[in-house]
Amino acid sequence: MGKRVVLVRHGNEPADDRIVTWLGREGFEIDSRKPFDGDLLGEPDEDLAGTVIYGGNFNVYETDTHGFLNEEYRWIEACLNADIPMLGICQGAQQIAYHLGAWAGAPKMECFEFGYYRVDPEPSEPGFMPGPMWVTQAHFHTFDLPEGATRLASNDNYTNQAFRYGDKVFGLQFHPEVTVAGFQRWQDAKWNAYGRPGVQDREEQTRLMHQHDSAQAAWIHGFLNRLFGRAA
Repeated sequence: MGKRVVLVRHGNEPADDRIVTWLGREGFEIDSRKPFDGDLLGEPDEDLAGTVIYGGNFNVYETDTHGFLNEEYRWIEACLNADIPMLGICQGAQQIAYHLGAWAGAPKMECFEFGYYRVDPEPSEPGFMPGPMWVTQAHFHTFDLPEGATRLASNDNYTNQAFRYGDKVFGLQFHPEVTVAGFQRWQDAKWNAYGRPGVQDREEQTRLMHQHDSAQAAWIHGFLNRLFGRAA
């Protein structure tokens, strides 16, 4: 197993999330790419330990409008064929599901999850999450479960909060990588989301963030350890 992890990003936020800090601490080589800004992703090689497809504001099906998505889908397919550990977060999870033939987009019911929301693990998958957890959310698009995938978590708003495809590919609708500082930036940036159906007000978000952030951090660190192991 290699030591390089390719991070596919969809914006210019500071790279201070929990995935970056965990990878650095564990000795991985962080290879951050921005296809939306012209970066290419190359091909999986023997030094590649895994890849993470981050969230973003792009509709995953608009490949004609956002041509760089085709490069990302090519990368997803190449990593699937090479049996590379892969994690998709929010938009990234939707991209993996869409690439595998599932529908992805805005549901008919207008419900925005922006804040900290409870998700429940599937009883048949006890190794994924030890119990209900309040996690960071910032989305209103969703996806259907791809054929051959296993649902890992859900909640009352969105049935598909996490899935596994095979043993090494995972999609998370939520954002366990986001720190307190990262979410506070979102609170300042996403001011136009407040008041929409489902969105928590800022006071409630902040209360739940401080109540549940440490548990979310412990969970994502354990999950990354199981997915990527240690750098070679």
